[in-house]
Amino acid sequence: MSTEALLQPLSQARSQIALWQGRATQAAVTLRKPPPEPTSCCGRGCNGCVWEGYYGALGFWLEDAAEALAAV
Repeated sequence: MSTEALLQPLSQARSQIALWQGRATQAAVTLRKPPPEPTSCCGRGCNGCVWEGYYGALGFWLEDAAEALAAV
């Protein structure tokens, strides 16, 4: 996956993390830490790229955040 291809989704991912963390702070809800951004991408677009795993893990984190806030 090229660096250019990651810029927009990564920007959106960071925005979503900030949004849900802000909502949790306002609701006095503690969320687990979001997944760390990968640091080992080779940039060759590998099948099973570390970024694919990151975005998958982030999807689960966002679901957990939504459930935690819905319970309040």
